[in-house]
Amino acid sequence: MAKEQILVVEDEEEIVELIDYNLGREGFKIERATTGEDGLAIARSLKPDLILLDIMLPGIHGLDVCRSLKSDPNTSDIPVIIISARGEETDVVTGLELGADDYMTKPFSPRVLVARTRAVLRRKKEAAIDETSALNVHELRINPGKHEVFLKENALSLTATEFRILHFLARHPGWVFTRQQIVDTVHGEDYPVTERSIDVQIAGLRKKLGESSDYIETVRGIGYRMKE
Repeated sequence: MAKEQILVVEDEEEIVELIDYNLGREGFKIERATTGEDGLAIARSLKPDLILLDIMLPGIHGLDVCRSLKSDPNTSDIPVIIISARGEETDVVTGLELGADDYMTKPFSPRVLVARTRAVLRRKKEAAIDETSALNVHELRINPGKHEVFLKENALSLTATEFRILHFLARHPGWVFTRQQIVDTVHGEDYPVTERSIDVQIAGLRKKLGESSDYIETVRGIGYRMKE
């Protein structure tokens, strides 16, 4: 059975062979580009289901490729997993801030590669689900249509922003989002709000969740996630 198409933008032959073998045997179709320019051109013409993107590329830098993809309405919805030998905290944060869906540090195991690929593709499918549908996660019941949140059987009184943040995180349990990604999602990219205000909103949410405040986890140096 045919599966999703993966574009690998990577110039290291050994890495490409590793990806091609392990994802290929899972049924994924693999396309390859060895430069940033070729990666952008193929992504725009092919519209793959997911892009595995190296940072250190000949020509256009990988982060610039990611920025171009995410700023183009024709490619912005294509998930991107950055693969890089650079694993410092600042590199990971920069990649996520530019819109990457995940960040893998070389060397990585084939099992992790397959798992991360499946997870990002699954998240893309889940994002297409009607956002007005009721959602249950842990002991929370969230009803966007009625703007209601129940913890066990107790109704929570949330502000509009607190509700949007909680709903966004709850739709992606286990996924880490930077403060800027949360701002962009709940208010839109042009909303005049600082990342610091997200910390304040999270603190307010945790207070209202009481003993269940640990549902929202802080990932140091990156942002927040809903407990998986």
